[in-house]
Amino acid sequence: MKARRVLLISNESVGQHMAGPAIRYWEFAHVLSRYFTVTLAIPPFVTQKPKLNGLDFELRFCRTPAELQALTTQNEVIVTVSDMLSIYPFLAETTTPLVVDMYIPLILEGLQKHATHSLSQRNILHAGYRGVHTRQLRSADFIICASEKQKDYWLGWLTALGRVNPYTHHDDPTLAKLIAVVPFGLPRQPAQHCRQVLKGVYPNIAPNDQVILWGGGIWNWLDWQTIIRAMPLLCAEQPHCKLFFMGIKSPNMASTAMTAAMQAIELSQELGLYNQQVFFNDWVPYQERQNYLLEADIGVSLHTAHLETRFSFRTRLLDYIWAGLPMVATAGDVLSEEVADEQLGKVVSSGDAIQVSRALLELLNIPNLRQQLQPNFERVRAKYEWETVMLPLIQFCHAPYRAPDKPYLANIPLIEPGLTTWQAMPTRAWHMLKNYGLRQFVVKAKEYFRWKLNDFRF
Repeated sequence: MKARRVLLISNESVGQHMAGPAIRYWEFAHVLSRYFTVTLAIPPFVTQKPKLNGLDFELRFCRTPAELQALTTQNEVIVTVSDMLSIYPFLAETTTPLVVDMYIPLILEGLQKHATHSLSQRNILHAGYRGVHTRQLRSADFIICASEKQKDYWLGWLTALGRVNPYTHHDDPTLAKLIAVVPFGLPRQPAQHCRQVLKGVYPNIAPNDQVILWGGGIWNWLDWQTIIRAMPLLCAEQPHCKLFFMGIKSPNMASTAMTAAMQAIELSQELGLYNQQVFFNDWVPYQERQNYLLEADIGVSLHTAHLETRFSFRTRLLDYIWAGLPMVATAGDVLSEEVADEQLGKVVSSGDAIQVSRALLELLNIPNLRQQLQPNFERVRAKYEWETVMLPLIQFCHAPYRAPDKPYLANIPLIEPGLTTWQAMPTRAWHMLKNYGLRQFVVKAKEYFRWKLNDFRF
C-alpha cells in the first residue's frame, strides 16, 4: 500500500542552528516519516540553509509562493504553524485536510514581547495577532496544542468563533476530533556526552566549578534579571558557581530585535559578573546541546508573573528532563507543576532573588544529586518521547478528514482576518536584505509583489 503523503510547513528554517519551532518540525518530520511519505517545506522569504543529506524525508526550500502552493495539491495532509495562513492565504483555502499547530499562543506572547512599545503600536500588533489566530482556528480541520491548559484556552476562542457547534459536537461530543494535545517532545535516544564544552574548556570556567545553565534564549517575557541578581548571593556561599546562558542570538533573525539579551549583559557588567561568574554564549547547535546539559550541575528557567506564563510550555525544561538535569523553575506554568510533582528540582516564586539563590544552594549541596533523581527523570522522560506525544497527529495523518462544519462556516464571514501579511513586511524585508544582500533582496521583493498582485487579480 502506498504511504500517505504528508506536508509539513515550518515558519523557520532548519539546519545546524535551530530554535523551538524549527526543532518541533524537524522532529515531526523524523517521526512521521516512519509511517508516511513526508515533505518538510521551508517557505519563501524564510532564511535559507544548504540542503541536508541522509534524511528520511524530503526537505524542500521553496523559492516562490507558487512552488509552496503546488506542494499543497500534491499531498494528502498539511501541517503548519504560526502566521503561515495569513502570509500565504491559499493555505487557509485549501481543500486538503489541514492541521494547524497552536502550540505557541502568539497573542499572549506578543503582549509581553511588545510591552515597551507605544500603546498605538501595541494595539496594531495585537490586532494582527488576533487576526492570525482567528484565521488559524476558523480554517483548521484539526488543531494541536501543547497542554490541557492551552486546549481549554483555544476551546474558549473556538466557541466564540463558531467552531463549537452542532456539526463538530455531533461528530465527536468531546471535540477530540477538532483539537488535541501534542506537546513538545524528547528524543528517544538518551543524551550522550560527546566532547567537553564547559568545565575546563570554556574561558574562566574551571574543571571543578559548579555550572548553572540557562537553556535557550533570553526573551523579554523571561526573568533573567532575578537569576543574575541571585549570583552574588550564591557566590558568597559557593565561590565556584558559574551561570552560563546557552544562547543570546536566535537563528530566527526576527528575534534579534529583542533587547532582553543586551540588557542581561549590561546588568551582569554593572554587578561585576560579566565573563567572571556570568557567561553569554551565541547559540548552541541543536546536536551539541546534550554536551552542555550533561556538564551542567543545575538547569534554571525563570519567568515573570504574567498571562503568557499560565499558558506557556517552556521547552527548555524538556531538555533538562532529557538530560536528567536537576532544575530551579518559577511557578505558574504546566511544566513547573511537573517539576514539583515529580521532584525534579525546586520551584520558586517570581522575582525573588534570595529564594532563587537559596534553592540553588540547597541543590548544589546535595551529593550525587543527579543519581538520586535519576528514577524520577526516567519516569517523566517516557511520557514525553516524540513518538508518544505525537500520537494524535499520527492518527490524524493515518485517516485525515475535513472538519464537518466547513460548509456551515462558509456562510459565516471570517471575523478579523488580520493585517499580518503587511505588518510583517518591514521585518521580513530586513531578513532578506541582511541574509541575501541588496541585489538578491530586489529580485526576491519583485517576485513577492508580482505574486501578491496576481493574488489580488483573482
